[in-house]
Amino acid sequence: MTTKESPSQAAPEFPFGATGETWLSILESEGLADGQPAYVTSPLKEPKEVYPPEPGIDAADFELQPRGLPPERRKKALDAMATYLINKRDHMLGYQFNQDTDGAQLDLSRFLDCHVNNMGDPFDHGGYKPNTRAAERAVLDYYAALWKGKWPHNPKDPESYWGYMISMGSTEANLYAMWNARDYLAGKALLKPKTKDDSLHFVQAAPPKDNPNALIPIAFYSQDTHYSFGKAMRVLGIENFYAAAKNRYPNDDCPLGGEWPTEVPSKPSSKKGLDDGPGEIDIDKLVPLVSFFVEKGHPILISLNFGSTFKGAHDDVELVCKHLLPIFDKKGLVERELEIIKGKPEVRRGFWIHVDGALGAGYGPFMRMASEKPEVFGWTPEAELPAFDFGLKVHAKKLGKDIDMVSSISMSGHKWPGAPWPCGVYMTKVKYQLAPPAEVQVIGAKDTTFAGSRNGFSPLVMWDHLAQFSYKDQVERIRVAQEMAQYLERRLKELKAPVSLNVARTPGSLSVRFRRPNARICAKWSLSSVGQNVHAFAMPSTTREKIDELIFDLQASDAFTITKKPPIVELEEILAAVEAVELAPGAISWGAVAFTGRGME
Repeated sequence: MTTKESPSQAAPEFPFGATGETWLSILESEGLADGQPAYVTSPLKEPKEVYPPEPGIDAADFELQPRGLPPERRKKALDAMATYLINKRDHMLGYQFNQDTDGAQLDLSRFLDCHVNNMGDPFDHGGYKPNTRAAERAVLDYYAALWKGKWPHNPKDPESYWGYMISMGSTEANLYAMWNARDYLAGKALLKPKTKDDSLHFVQAAPPKDNPNALIPIAFYSQDTHYSFGKAMRVLGIENFYAAAKNRYPNDDCPLGGEWPTEVPSKPSSKKGLDDGPGEIDIDKLVPLVSFFVEKGHPILISLNFGSTFKGAHDDVELVCKHLLPIFDKKGLVERELEIIKGKPEVRRGFWIHVDGALGAGYGPFMRMASEKPEVFGWTPEAELPAFDFGLKVHAKKLGKDIDMVSSISMSGHKWPGAPWPCGVYMTKVKYQLAPPAEVQVIGAKDTTFAGSRNGFSPLVMWDHLAQFSYKDQVERIRVAQEMAQYLERRLKELKAPVSLNVARTPGSLSVRFRRPNARICAKWSLSSVGQNVHAFAMPSTTREKIDELIFDLQASDAFTITKKPPIVELEEILAAVEAVELAPGAISWGAVAFTGRGME
């Protein structure tokens, strides 16, 4: 039996919202508190005194009341939010989010009068007709061409691309990629035309008798990888190599010598004691770690970064593939037989390479165009980016043929080219598609996506941008952004400061790192920090005027204060803490996932 809160049991009275009235008096004015048990609970404290403040916003203006807000107060609150957001937009440097949305709202605001939902597979008809699938498919084709995929999508061609536009940022695409990779490598049934026995969609192969590890994938990603991968490992129950080493092979030595690293090390810094390494994965460390688990019979799941980390680095995807394919080829992971239906073995590979191109996959193809055709585009980039897409092939000597290496790619549309809200693209190939968890008749389409209901506005925003800018325009946008990054780096190095600013930038990156200034400056420019460093991203919305204003702020006498080292948990401390914990019988460790750094503080 449930009870309602009576007025006498309500929280102590205090002013609530912008009018200064109490919650109880507001209820009474609406006839909702007349001595009888109340229909709702009362606040225990004034929310704006509890929640973290946002300088420039009076939270009381936004506190919602049972009677709603009068038009003038609603307008006042919205005007305040608009002023706040415009100010923050004009001073955004710390995150790789493009603030220039090209005035899309002028043409697209009319669509806000419609509920637009692209639920289900973008290549199905779907029962819900207020959708933007036509625009979504056009955007997907656009990026399939840039990423050297086979298009348009053809469900009968295993080499054809398949993908969809995500409603979140690349975190959703990365999570979906890891889910797809986990189940593909674990021998789950692939997406195929319907058979008479639909139950076959939800089965899994048994591991070969001579290899019990054949369907247990092991994940690898670098220490500079976005923190969402640690989260994905937890959500999906995928073992990274550190957890697998500790739980499955506790008596085996690390092939790198010493203690097992929790993540694949990145290339080291050039100067001792400084975190000025380029941010790329250390291939010399990756190869022996992968080899160890290949020898144990495991399939391999690798995620590589392309311009998307704190340092904006581009992993050399092509070189990684050239080093690893001979290992996969030798151990039969390029083509291996799995048997789900008795007597009908199917061939699929035992490795999956995902590219987190949240930022770089958006501009990388245009930098490649400029590098290959400077006479056409009038610009030669300072760094030639490595191949990262579906066109990347490596020759397998044992099989005697070229092998396509990349299984999936993710990209954030709000980073590049730019959108007013998080969105992006996930793309793979038909041959890697898994049978969906459910056949949903009510939506009239296969539920092959992560979320089911999907934002139908993002495809319109992305389509509208791509319709306005040619390839040459896109090359010009990345040229200007690269120029702004170089300009910011130069201005920071010229700045006179009481402490070393440790200015660093990886060639070809849009990220410039330097010593963390005071909290006031970090808040003004939304600077993301890791340890004692922050980074600024030169996006298409970055101008010389913004950079000059930042430099002016950094010239203040109190811009940089010498403080004690912030309480960051170093790798050695993490390992020591993990080793010191005595697990209960039967308990296992899922690995030490970083909880500071990479902008997580």
